[in-house]
Amino acid sequence: MALGYLSSKTSSNLLKTNSNIALLLTLSIIPDVDLLFRWIPFIQHRGATHSVISALIVFTPFFIIYRKQAVPYFIALVQHGLIGDFIAGGRVQLLWPVTHTYFGISLGMTSLTNQTLEWTLFLAATILMVKMKDYKTFFKPQASNLVLIIPALTVLLPTLLSTPLEVPPVLVAPHVFYLIMFATAILIETYASLVSLSRITKRRINLQPRRGTR
Repeated sequence: MALGYLSSKTSSNLLKTNSNIALLLTLSIIPDVDLLFRWIPFIQHRGATHSVISALIVFTPFFIIYRKQAVPYFIALVQHGLIGDFIAGGRVQLLWPVTHTYFGISLGMTSLTNQTLEWTLFLAATILMVKMKDYKTFFKPQASNLVLIIPALTVLLPTLLSTPLEVPPVLVAPHVFYLIMFATAILIETYASLVSLSRITKRRINLQPRRGTR
């Protein structure tokens, strides 16, 4: 997720486009939703959802309509399999459905090299997020922040609650950090939406004519 933010935010700055931070972060981890469907025989982890070809097919309409504005979102999506899982996972079907061959160098999630890399990327992403003031998007009402429900409830929370724990203990802190940030953004937007709905309801009630009045 840290790499997704770094790469997509950098491309956004280079292309001089504005990008939605919540959507970038969601896309950076969305390939792992295949973990929810591993019970289906033909669904494999790091398969179709991690494919660069699949990403190109999905994003073609967006490239046609939004052109360069779609690039940061595409990068956020493909970096997950092309770089992240390619290095740590070692088994990624990058060219599905052309071939079901797995690619990767397989450092391993528990390796010291991978853990050092993960923490370096996390700290770099956090520093950039503070410098660019993108962290503020989590603390103010934004309807788009509700999209963070996807990574929070389908990947981050299930990973932390799994037994045995699927991530090395040293990498738990970054997972908890993102989960807290996402939960905060979701709760703030939910509260703001409820307050707005309440005001609209009261306004409509006040506008209704009262019985017995002329």
